[in-house]
Amino acid sequence: MRHLHLLDKNYPLNSDQISFYRNNGFIKLKNIFDAETLRFFEQSISHKVDQKSKDSIPLKKRDTYGKAFLQILNLWTEDEEIKRFVFSKRLAKIATELMEVEGVRMYHDQALYKEGDGGFTPWHADQYYWPLSSDKTITAWIPLHKIDPEMGPLEFSAGSQVISEGRALAISDESEKQIENRLRVTDFEKVSEPFDLGEVSFHSGWIFHRAGPNNTNQTRKVMTVIYMDKNMRLVSPSNDGQVNDWNTWCPGAKIGEVIDTYLNPIIFKKST
Repeated sequence: MRHLHLLDKNYPLNSDQISFYRNNGFIKLKNIFDAETLRFFEQSISHKVDQKSKDSIPLKKRDTYGKAFLQILNLWTEDEEIKRFVFSKRLAKIATELMEVEGVRMYHDQALYKEGDGGFTPWHADQYYWPLSSDKTITAWIPLHKIDPEMGPLEFSAGSQVISEGRALAISDESEKQIENRLRVTDFEKVSEPFDLGEVSFHSGWIFHRAGPNNTNQTRKVMTVIYMDKNMRLVSPSNDGQVNDWNTWCPGAKIGEVIDTYLNPIIFKKST
């Protein structure tokens, strides 16, 4: 089956790419998947998104967060085809090498579908929501089709993972305002570029990022996989979002111990 042949095929990284990620907190990599692979898994993912969002509130009645995207979580636990995609060794090995760790576990996955005329995604840092012991986290942001500028591609503030101000803000209008004001007085470059078919970005948990509105009548379809260091430990939650993530993504994990639950299997580890 050709749509599976790239899932576990090695994607070699060089030292310059690893250094770029270390310094900038993100990287975009071309030709991770081909058109056939994306077309096949887009059908499975979109079908599940349609099922689980059929009762969603109309776009015009949602708040800023709700207008940003339809967010469907942990699809790997509900569909075997999607699980094959999410557990791709190709992706997990890239995540391991970029973070410079010995292996990665699943944290969770998310389908992020920004509907036609959907709103902007405010500036934020993902790890605000995560009760995790280190910054060794990474998100693979996988467009299921080509994304043009008017569809709202991901925008990064390159190198902003070193900023602590703004980390205590949930994704909201307030995070957009405060973080934008903070970034305005820094030298960090804002990078907002289209995504070619098969191009995937990887970003760290603390880098600030956002996305513009979808000014088309087509849905921007993106699948994400969030990985963490295989030795990641649970820490005491510091906000309600972290309490929710503990109960939702790490059920049964204990504070101070490695997060080794049935929802957090090791997906890839380097051979010894």
